[in-house]
Amino acid sequence: MPSIIVTGGRSLSGTVRVGGAKNSALKLMAAAVLAAGESVIHNVPEISDVDVMAQVLEGLGVRVTRDGHSVRIDASQVTSVETPYELVAQMRASIVVLGPLVARFGRARVAMPGGCNIGSRKIDMHVHGLEHLGAEIAFEHGYIDALAPDGLTGAQVILDFPSVGATENLLMASVLARGTTVIDNAAREPEIGDLVDMLVAMGARITGRGSSTLEVEGVGTLSPVEHSTVGDRIEAGTFIVAGALTGGPVTVTGFDPTHLEMLLTKLRAAGCTLDVQSDSVTVTREGGIRPVDVATLPYPGFPTDMQAQFMALMALAEGDSVITENVFENRFMFADEIKRMGADIDIEGHRALVRGVPALQGAPVVCPDLRGGAALVLAGLVAEGDTVVTDIHHIMRGYEDFTGKLAALGADVTLDGE
Repeated sequence: MPSIIVTGGRSLSGTVRVGGAKNSALKLMAAAVLAAGESVIHNVPEISDVDVMAQVLEGLGVRVTRDGHSVRIDASQVTSVETPYELVAQMRASIVVLGPLVARFGRARVAMPGGCNIGSRKIDMHVHGLEHLGAEIAFEHGYIDALAPDGLTGAQVILDFPSVGATENLLMASVLARGTTVIDNAAREPEIGDLVDMLVAMGARITGRGSSTLEVEGVGTLSPVEHSTVGDRIEAGTFIVAGALTGGPVTVTGFDPTHLEMLLTKLRAAGCTLDVQSDSVTVTREGGIRPVDVATLPYPGFPTDMQAQFMALMALAEGDSVITENVFENRFMFADEIKRMGADIDIEGHRALVRGVPALQGAPVVCPDLRGGAALVLAGLVAEGDTVVTDIHHIMRGYEDFTGKLAALGADVTLDGE
């Protein structure tokens, strides 16, 4: 099995460009199913999750071809509305084909989702929302069966929680529904805005972009489109924290810094100096790391996908900090691994007390999930000696050429046994 070997102590400097957002590209690929014809999506990262989504679409009869960071998706001849467990179990995001299939074909059969083991991430809101739009839902043999033979009908849907996945599924379901759909307590993440932009370009009528209330006036058909994926704010945040850990200067480009305002605010409080431009951030740190409390929340709050990376930073702070996880209940598994490197962390419920230590030590560690795995590599950058990170398939799911980009900044990091 491949592993990542990191030798700590090297300073990082230079410029790194992030790719398109994983959390957006996957949903844009699903949205292409809504239109007969070929859509082209640019700035798509070369990661395993994209490969899985391509296989999911190909299983539906969709033709998917890739040229570098551009993906062509021809949904002219959809021959199946069923997605098999062996693919969906690899990636929870596959659930978002449910909405487009029901909207366009009136039926869908989608395996219950899998993915990172970071929490239950229940699909109740997806199901209840589709039921509000008139779909009949049944659960049989590990599959979700959705049926709307006469099409979907617009309705008001109030989400219990601003779920990104449920918002995306309901958006894609409602664009072809009869009448008007109002999604209240909708997620506001930039990736939602990216999906709205693509759907509108396809001919959808959506208002409220960026707000917690989205109004969709259904249309009869949508047309194929050419669209470029928004920059990956989480990949950007990961490299910014790498620069904060090592001192920099590290410049991260290819994304909109307004999408990371809460993280940048917390990094300034931790003692970092940030030069923010329209599509880049340069981070430097000369003094010690100051302890900062954070609590994850839906956007525009502190992103749960940056919690582990920030915990790695706080592990070396000059004092104690409290990190509260309000989005996913199992997202502190990373703490057990970084404690093997000498971090002093106590977990109580959904709060972590992080007592800063003078240094971390290299150790063998295991990726618990996508972001936790990336955070372990970051910790290895500043640890004494070698850190060997295994189960790195999690990292490959969401970061394109992660070790190559770190090495280009000066890190001593190698991919072993590939």
